[in-house]
Amino acid sequence: MEQTKADPRARLLTAAESLLLESGFDSVSIRAVCAAAEMNPAAVHYHFGSKERLIAALLESRIGPAWFEPVARLHAESVDVRDIVDAVVGPLVTMAADPTGRLYLHLLARLVLGRYELDWSDRWFSLDPFVELLQHNVPGLSTTAARQRWAMSFELILGQFGDPLAGDRTLSPVQVETLCRFVTAGLSDEVVEA
Repeated sequence: MEQTKADPRARLLTAAESLLLESGFDSVSIRAVCAAAEMNPAAVHYHFGSKERLIAALLESRIGPAWFEPVARLHAESVDVRDIVDAVVGPLVTMAADPTGRLYLHLLARLVLGRYELDWSDRWFSLDPFVELLQHNVPGLSTTAARQRWAMSFELILGQFGDPLAGDRTLSPVQVETLCRFVTAGLSDEVVEA
């Protein structure tokens, strides 16, 4: 707790998270975050540059390690594309079961699907490691094709898990399985049979 008080970025992240859980993205202003953190009204701009970059930092600190650790473990191995998809989707299923996790998914979907230009500091918040992983496991796949496939796959995945208009909807196990099969087919050119 003392470290959070001393670290202005951590104070702003904690205040933003609390306000976002209470009110949602559209209702939370930069001024409100600064006030809740008991900081100067310009603190968010000074430390993050914008509301969207504050949200990006929040997501990196809160979901980055849990979401990407399963995928990172696969990075050096030869695996089935389905194993990669399961490693990406599995943590999202867990997050979607919790109100705070759903908030993170809504925020991530808003930033990614809204095409905000953000400088993510965590490499796993870019397509690059996913492209490398897919190319390692799908021989002959070009970087361009792998990037396009992942971009479309993440749009679909985040649309399903993070659509703010869906409220507290959670995907059923059958819907998750269908999503995983569809994404696997799109990434690997496999034909999915019903």
